[in-house]
Amino acid sequence: MGSLPKLGSFTVRRQTPVLVAPARVTPRETKALSDIDDQEGLRFQIPVIQFYKKRNDGKDPVAVIKAALAETLVFYYPFAGRLRETEGRKLVVDCTGEGVMFIEADADVTLEQFGVDELQPPFPCLEELIFDVPGAGEVLHAPLLLIQMTRLQCGGFIFGLRVNHTMSDAAGVVQFMTAVAEIARGAPAPSVPPVWMRELLNARNPPRVTCVHHEYDQVPDTKGTIIPLDDMVHKSFFFGSKEMDALRKSLPPHLRRKCSNFEVLTASLWRCRTIALQPDPDEEVRVLCIVNARTRFNPPLPPGYYGNAFAFPVALTTAGKLMRNPLGYAAELVMKTKADVTEDYMKSVADLMVLKGRPHFTVVRTYLVSDVTRAGFEEVDFGWGKPAYGGPAKGGVGAIPGVASFYIPMRNKTGEKGVVVPVCLPGFAMDRFVKELEMMIKPEEEEERKLLHHRDQYHYPIFHVKSAL
Repeated sequence: MGSLPKLGSFTVRRQTPVLVAPARVTPRETKALSDIDDQEGLRFQIPVIQFYKKRNDGKDPVAVIKAALAETLVFYYPFAGRLRETEGRKLVVDCTGEGVMFIEADADVTLEQFGVDELQPPFPCLEELIFDVPGAGEVLHAPLLLIQMTRLQCGGFIFGLRVNHTMSDAAGVVQFMTAVAEIARGAPAPSVPPVWMRELLNARNPPRVTCVHHEYDQVPDTKGTIIPLDDMVHKSFFFGSKEMDALRKSLPPHLRRKCSNFEVLTASLWRCRTIALQPDPDEEVRVLCIVNARTRFNPPLPPGYYGNAFAFPVALTTAGKLMRNPLGYAAELVMKTKADVTEDYMKSVADLMVLKGRPHFTVVRTYLVSDVTRAGFEEVDFGWGKPAYGGPAKGGVGAIPGVASFYIPMRNKTGEKGVVVPVCLPGFAMDRFVKELEMMIKPEEEEERKLLHHRDQYHYPIFHVKSAL
């Protein structure tokens, strides 16, 4: 974190949380979520954090943004309501107009002390910057959004947001935040009007599962391999052009040009993570790749649709095959997976939700990756310029900590563009994960890595050989 003193010691003084309601009367109605929205795996809160530098006109960002939020909720009034569950575990929004939770705060710390040139998760004292107001984190009968604005001593501020994931995906959250930002800058209305139309992602009548969905396999955790909740370590890893080139060199020549950066990175992290966690070689391991399906419909979903419109297609193999085979094996599995998502696939997921009681995606020996490099968090300008950092507040979110990583766009302290990936693993596994990754991205160790892999490919995962040398 660069110039951080002990940032664990800074103080945040929060005012009493309040509800911000729409600025004018909004429709009192009930609106159903889609059959993609209300699946079990999205019934949690997802945190987003934005860091902004000061502006010299003396305006208070808290007052400006709080007023803009009330205006924005006139257009996005379902966010001001509350969720309730109906027959068949169907979630509906009761559009009560009660409002979203808002917290005003001040912290005795500057943006520079966070390391302004290289802001990335994990952020110190995150729970102080997005405070969990008792009762506000529930899925049902609770505020659907919580926003905390924290002024910093330097004149900058932090905008923290926590959203009930059943309401929106990353694209939908950015759309809402952009609307608040436009109104904060003086616009009378959002440039992209919000579109509900959740029925577009409902099950067919009658529902019929037409695709294979291993992402929802109910896998028993017979060997206690769901990641433990204690001893979790959060670290972030930056991948610029040098790191990506090094990973790409691990691929066979026919894949080097064909593979996208997402596919190379996902294959690499999945393989390193599996080696680090040491599952039995015969156990199945999965990587779920979140794919935005908005353009996979014919016609595409309308601009302004802010519900969840993604799938979790899965790559599946055994731990032994993933660890023994070269990187190209994992890359080809990931490439095929992303191509699976079509309009029929999305309808099939919705049908499965209705027929199977809205199951959670598989979490046993699963890694989930979400690329938010194109979501637009880093573009949200409330009138104080673009954020020094904007995006997910941490990795490992959800019901099972450690399962998820985000690919977040950022520039490092030298100004190089790349992606930062927060990873959450038990302490014993994080050390091995770092070593495995370093072997892939340090060219001078490339030959040693190949030698170790050749020696080891029929017997043990790479780390066993390394630890024996």
